Amino acid sequence: MSEKKSIVLFSIMSGVPGAGMIMLAMVLTSVGLPVDGIALVAGVDRIFDMGRTTLNITGDASCAIIVSKMIHKK
Repeated sequence: MSEKKSIVLFSIMSGVPGAGMIMLAMVLTSVGLPVDGIALVAGVDRIFDMGRTTLNITGDASCAIIVSKMIHKK
């Protein structure tokens, strides 16, 4: 997969819970590493995935609030 397509997919899938495992499989395949290693990560990925999703949504909401306040100041 090309680098540009990977970047677009990462930005789209970052807010989707559970998408980290799919992206990990894509990255491992593109680098030429075996996908069997995903089983080791699957046990703890759900916890980290919830943190990533929370951080992404918090950042999006914060930016929306800042932009809204900047627009209303004008």
